[in-house]
Amino acid sequence: MSTEGLGHHISSRYNEDLERLRSSVLEMGGMVERQLAQAIGGITEPDARMIVLVAQEELRINQLERSIDEDCSRILATRGPTASDLRLIITILKIITDLERIGDEGEKVAAIAARLATRERPNNRYRELHNLGEVVSEMLHDTLDAFARLDTDLALAVLRRDRVVDEEYEAIHRQSITFMMEDPRSIRRALDVMWVVRSLERIGDHAKNVCEYLIYLVHGKDVRHTRIEEIERELRAGKG
Repeated sequence: MSTEGLGHHISSRYNEDLERLRSSVLEMGGMVERQLAQAIGGITEPDARMIVLVAQEELRINQLERSIDEDCSRILATRGPTASDLRLIITILKIITDLERIGDEGEKVAAIAARLATRERPNNRYRELHNLGEVVSEMLHDTLDAFARLDTDLALAVLRRDRVVDEEYEAIHRQSITFMMEDPRSIRRALDVMWVVRSLERIGDHAKNVCEYLIYLVHGKDVRHTRIEEIERELRAGKG
């Protein structure tokens, strides 16, 4: 992503500051993606090293969040950003908060995956969790791609996909309750499955938040708590 998409400044140092900020956000996003992939992989393919790798990635994510936060504060204090630059900095501060929370949820998934590995595995090897994890991982990847390219059409596509995550979450939740009612011996495992899908659903929500911030950045419209159909109408009207 270049500075051209959001305006260019006379000061080359200022341009470099903003470019570095955006690059750091994408670097943080890459860490979160990698961490989530490790955590989800640990559900179907238990790996004793996985939880250590995820925890190490979480430390790096937290460190980078603090570094980006400090850079944003420095630019706000020294550069006197214009309206569009101010939108960028506000958006970045919000995005890194959601990315850090995705990292937190990924760490929870890793911890539960390690616990599930110590129990008897179902015949489907938790296929439903892996499938939901794949959907959420793709949402996160496309969210970061949308931010890199300032692509609000792709951001809208991610927002639509959040419904799929919510539906899958409800279906697995109901299935787990049924298992617990039919066989009390499955309660511990079913509860762990429910905690995993809860974390995956929250990750989808955080990806959705980032896409809403991106729409704010590009179009100056706050679309939080707005139905996807209304967002699409507003953006079409703006283009018209």
